[in-house]
Amino acid sequence: MAGTVNKAILIGHLGDEVKMHYFEGGNAIGRFPIATNETYTNRQTGEKITNTEWHNIVVRNKLAEICEKYLTKGDKVYIEGRIKNRQYEVDGQKRYTTEIQVQDMTFLSTKKDPNAMVSPQQSQTQPQANNNENIKVASSEDDDLPF
Repeated sequence: MAGTVNKAILIGHLGDEVKMHYFEGGNAIGRFPIATNETYTNRQTGEKITNTEWHNIVVRNKLAEICEKYLTKGDKVYIEGRIKNRQYEVDGQKRYTTEIQVQDMTFLSTKKDPNAMVSPQQSQTQPQANNNENIKVASSEDDDLPF
């Protein structure tokens, strides 16, 4: 194999609301944590053990705005994205964080009104949800297409 792959696939629950930050020029970024669980039974004690991992999720532009509008703490989501390590400084100390930069996302549950109307301009990236359907959100990379 000649190339490399950087891909993460997660299904988990939001641990907090989407935190938005808007930039000049109309760009936006949204951040939120999701939790994934692993459950197993301890062979010696028969006790059921659950381990929770927390992941920092980053969404951009139109996808970030859709997430802010429709997602709340506890909602279940399917995420595909790239793993990105970042370094920043707080009070002179270097800090490191690992993030998942979302490329594709599907809402698996939502607590907001599923019958909300969608404008014709949004219908390509944000389909109207029915009670029995998942909301499929297009990749943020689709925003740059000229057609």
